[in-house]
Amino acid sequence: MAGQVVIVGAGLAGLRAAEHLRAAGWDRAITVVGAEEHLPYNRPPLSKDLLVGGTGTAGAAEAHACAYRRSKSVADVRWRLGTPVVRASLRARSVTLADGTVLTYDGLVVATGLRPSRAAIPGPDFGRYVLRTLDDALRLRERLVPGCSVVVVGGGFIGCEVAATARTAGCEVTVVEAGAEPMERAIGPELGRVLRRHHEDNGVRFVTGRIVSELLSDGPCERVTGAVLDDGTAIPADLIVESVGSRPNVEWLDGNGLDLHDGVECDNWMRVEGLPGVVAAGDVARFPNPRYDDVPRRVEHWGVTGDTARRAAATLAAHLGVRSHDDGPFTPLPSFWSDQYGVRVQSYGAPALGDRCVLLDGGLDHPRALTGGVAMAYYRDRQMVGVVLAGIPASRHRHYRELVADATVPSRAWTPERPERGRASWPGDVGGRPPEVIRPLTV
Repeated sequence: MAGQVVIVGAGLAGLRAAEHLRAAGWDRAITVVGAEEHLPYNRPPLSKDLLVGGTGTAGAAEAHACAYRRSKSVADVRWRLGTPVVRASLRARSVTLADGTVLTYDGLVVATGLRPSRAAIPGPDFGRYVLRTLDDALRLRERLVPGCSVVVVGGGFIGCEVAATARTAGCEVTVVEAGAEPMERAIGPELGRVLRRHHEDNGVRFVTGRIVSELLSDGPCERVTGAVLDDGTAIPADLIVESVGSRPNVEWLDGNGLDLHDGVECDNWMRVEGLPGVVAAGDVARFPNPRYDDVPRRVEHWGVTGDTARRAAATLAAHLGVRSHDDGPFTPLPSFWSDQYGVRVQSYGAPALGDRCVLLDGGLDHPRALTGGVAMAYYRDRQMVGVVLAGIPASRHRHYRELVADATVPSRAWTPERPERGRASWPGDVGGRPPEVIRPLTV
């Protein structure tokens, strides 16, 4: 039996990988290395509850409140926090930390996650914020006071959640989105339009089809005072929140001959490009899911993080000789949720893969469409690939989840060596009535 597993990344993926390695029978050393000072914590509250949790920078208290409960099995795991890995030599089976420490390994888990992309906007830096970490949230929370003018750049889910939270805190909020509707890439323009109206009913202003071209400052202090759009419109702003996507943290793997253009490419066992003893987990990992096809994709959903950590740990444990290899296909069903002004938006499957959608329940044109709830299914060719629910009672979620799960079961002939797209499903008349909306998705 080998001697040490190194897990690079001290977030949820790193924690779950360590726990699953222990559950699989690995009782030797595990070292988890993380760039942040904090032990693994829950990120979803960062754009919601924590932002309206009051002022102050009680980082230790907040970190404790958000921290994940760690199982007793990982009580002996060594945590190297606040010191990121800066490079790796997969040939030498070693990683080098920022302080010069070199750790050798017999098994490596890549779990370094993402960081926010930054908008290329000229202007002052003071007053510009991103939101990914606990420290980001604490800094932003200090500024979200009643009457503050906030411009959110980007109308994706994080941007809309921040907008909702800031509005709840009494701020004046404008969202600037380059697309036609907020959240369009994830759920399409029809449902995006419904959610935009929901935000507008709560006092958020949207400017769509525009980008921020410049930030204004107050002069000597170089503090943000406004945003100028590409059409010349100026919007007053006390602070700017950039929510324009994210980038995988993979630079430390440069020089190893890996394809790092969008995270780390893995096979269906979560092995990094088929390398023995090197696996990846979480939203840095790009892997094929036979529910859909054999194309490796990253999935930035909380639930898939645990699924990939479990698969990666099982694969690594088999390589290290503490359990047998799992030959079955890895077919996680992605899901995500978002709360915006008390309305739960829940997704199952991969709606962004769809090329058309079908309204299953509710109506899109009513001013209060979310009062009764809306359910939208997404299709690629003739296969349902995802569903998004907005305002649908939790008691009905299981039905829609099972619709997607049943429609994307891989063929029995599927193996990791012989991938084949899952079976098709086209209900045509869902719920006893014809589809009301069929259109191309913008993806």
